[in-house]
Amino acid sequence: MPILSGIPAPAFELLDDTNKTRRLSDFSGQPLILYFYPADDTPGCTKEACNFRDDYSAYQKAGVTVLGVSPDSVKSHVKFKEKYQLPFSLLADEDHRVCDLYGVWGPKKMMGREYEGVLRTTFLIDAHGKIARVFENVRPSEHSAEVLAALKSL
Repeated sequence: MPILSGIPAPAFELLDDTNKTRRLSDFSGQPLILYFYPADDTPGCTKEACNFRDDYSAYQKAGVTVLGVSPDSVKSHVKFKEKYQLPFSLLADEDHRVCDLYGVWGPKKMMGREYEGVLRTTFLIDAHGKIARVFENVRPSEHSAEVLAALKSL
């Protein structure tokens, strides 16, 4: 179960698609969108990433950083980012340690098969490092618009 809004966001440290270490503390003083997705270059994840890409200028205008997190490798993130010209960083959580911290690693079911994986979830973290909003059961094609609407309440 994901963590709740109103509490401090759990600190993290992960490599991004440029092999640079990124920490939650790097973004203090500014709002942050931390979105967790299952896998690079799959239909839903591509749709979600491309919607964030298409709305990226609105996030920049609002002074918000967007970060995607999945259990894929840095190498996989590089290919995904280049293929779809994504303007934001993707973080590699290969051991799903940060997914566990945020409560977004859990049981899933596809075509009758049960397995553990990323539960598509987004966290809107305010400039003070607190979770302002949690978006669960995200619909990839509509999600960026939903996040942009929520930013107005920050």
